[in-house]
Amino acid sequence: MFSETGKKCIVLHHKENKGKGEAIKTALQYIRSELWEYGAVGVMDADGQHLPEDMEKLLMRAGTNPRTLVLGTRIFDQSVPWKSRMGNQITRKIFRMTTGADISDTQTGLRAFSSELLNFMLEIPGERYEYEMNVLINCVKKGIPIMEVPISTIYHDKGNSCSHFRKVRDSIRIYKKLLKFSASSFSSFLLDYLLFLIFTAFLPSTAGGILGANIGARILSAVYNYTMNCRFVFHEKQSVRTGSEYIALAGFILVMNNLILEFLTMILVIPVYPAKVLTEITLFLISWLVQKKMIFGKKRRSGSSRKEEFKKNLKTYRGIFNERCYSSRKRNQEA
Repeated sequence: MFSETGKKCIVLHHKENKGKGEAIKTALQYIRSELWEYGAVGVMDADGQHLPEDMEKLLMRAGTNPRTLVLGTRIFDQSVPWKSRMGNQITRKIFRMTTGADISDTQTGLRAFSSELLNFMLEIPGERYEYEMNVLINCVKKGIPIMEVPISTIYHDKGNSCSHFRKVRDSIRIYKKLLKFSASSFSSFLLDYLLFLIFTAFLPSTAGGILGANIGARILSAVYNYTMNCRFVFHEKQSVRTGSEYIALAGFILVMNNLILEFLTMILVIPVYPAKVLTEITLFLISWLVQKKMIFGKKRRSGSSRKEEFKKNLKTYRGIFNERCYSSRKRNQEA
């Protein structure tokens, strides 16, 4: 296929399939070490869903908009397979819910960015399809502008048979962090509900008894939830900052929990156990957004961590400089 273009192409191979994310990073590493005169970098899926002229359009935008991620945005009308339309709508809403940013096409495989963002793109985690979602999340988190450029929408058939996207496995990878948070919250809810049942069995069936049972269950389940979120969801060490902010959130949730529970049981006369379920569902989204954006979303770096990052960048730049000098000397010797 590359030979048919009539132009020189550099094809990089992995001995085994390491995933789309690793393939992109391998190409970016090669660009960083060998093609240092580039001004912009473009990434295009190999399933034939994008046009070369659209890629050229994105590269021109990226070249004139430094430190900006440029996305090729498709139009999802009735000509697009319904599975693709539905998948994009779901992903778009989940992305907006978790980050606060509204992006029209979160799954586009046509992207471009200027050379200033190359190191940043290489630091983003992800080996397979989740890498592209992580790019969007990290750009929003770091305040990097995201520009959307309309492009042509091409699907070869209704089943989108050219795509290598595995609907179940790769969707789980993309939504993994949200799924982890949901699992943590759901297990915390089960623990909270179990403790609530135990406490109400021993406390009097009065407003004060229900309040005491709810407070006791919430305190114990909150400690469990905070530990789970630190270790398995947001991967941040427990600290005084996150602990104090989580306690403040837990206090707010506790107050709202009791107010909502009392409203449902006393005003709407809903039985206490179904009311408890409705209360927890209502507060789930609030808890997720606050933890994602305010508690675990913004890492505050100390002076020592900034020095370490500076040393790391300096080492990287020295490596690139040495590689360029070596390549230059080699070319001169060959000449």
